[in-house]
Parts: sequence; C-alpha cells; structure tokens
Amino acid sequence: MKKVILCLIAIMAFMCFIGCNKEEKQPEKVRDLEFTVVATANIPEELVTILDEKKTDTFYQAYADGEYMYLCVGYGEQATGGYSITINELYLTEENICMDTTLVGPAPEERVADSKSYPYVVVCTEYIDLPVLFE
Repeated sequence: MKKVILCLIAIMAFMCFIGCNKEEKQPEKVRDLEFTVVATANIPEELVTILDEKKTDTFYQAYADGEYMYLCVGYGEQATGGYSITINELYLTEENICMDTTLVGPAPEERVADSKSYPYVVVCTEYIDLPVLFE
C-alpha cells in the first residue's frame, strides 16, 4: 500500500514539474506599428458614445472606420485626477495586433483634483484586419 501511495505521489510531482516548465511562446513581432494618440475632440462621435458608456470600468475597445483603426484602453474609475496611460508597445504579429499599456498614477508630491477621474487613451493607427490583443 505504501508503494502505491509513493508511486502516486511521484507521478503527481512529475506532472506538476512538467506543467510548471511549460512555457507559453510570445507571438513573434513582425513590426512596430506607428500610431497617434487622439485628442478627445478628434475621436469619432460613435466611438465617444461607446467610451462614455464603458469608462467607469476597465475596458479594451477596438474601433475601425475602414481607413483607420482606433485602439482604446481605459482603467476605470480612479479616486483622484493626475493619472496617465503609457503606451509601452503597439506591434503587429502574423496573427494579431498587440497593444501593451500601463496606468501611471500621480506622483506623491503632485497636486491632483480630489474628484474622481476615468483615465483612458485612444490611439489611431493604420487599418489592419486582424484581432487585437490588449496586454
């Protein structure tokens, strides 16, 4: 009976080891995509409506008008103002468009509005008919 239990423990440990070593391959970058951060006044009206509905929660939105693609990331409601969003990468793989962003909070010494804010960013890039992965 002890041998059976030890054998089962050894098999389970081996399976855990195999599972832990399994590496997910990152998709290979084909090229970086050029983009422009879009001012609120230049966002298509239909997209502004969508963003207003989603802004209280974290969201990821891709919107295309046939000529351009607008990629939007929002970080939901924040307790104060002073937040910004950094675009770390925007690139193309064989199968996807990948966008990586980071929410940057206000510096400790920075004076910020005490009212809630809803930070989001909208970037415009060339239209490519591929799914978008937000990282």
